[in-house]
Amino acid sequence: MIEDSSDYDLFITEFPKNGYKLVDYLQGRVHFALLDQMKLMSASGMTQNEMKEVIMANIVEIIDHFEPETESERF
Repeated sequence: MIEDSSDYDLFITEFPKNGYKLVDYLQGRVHFALLDQMKLMSASGMTQNEMKEVIMANIVEIIDHFEPETESERF
């Protein structure tokens, strides 16, 4: 487990902000976040199937709990 925040640089990829439409920027952030998460999971010894199960369960939970009316009120 990472204890020192300086270790975050090993696992966090920044997505460039300029030159992208909003939807492309958000999709890029998700893409890099998933790759970074898988890099950390792999370094911790998880197999590809274990990573897939955890990530898919998280995605399903996020989608299942999404309420567009509630979410859009925050903006």
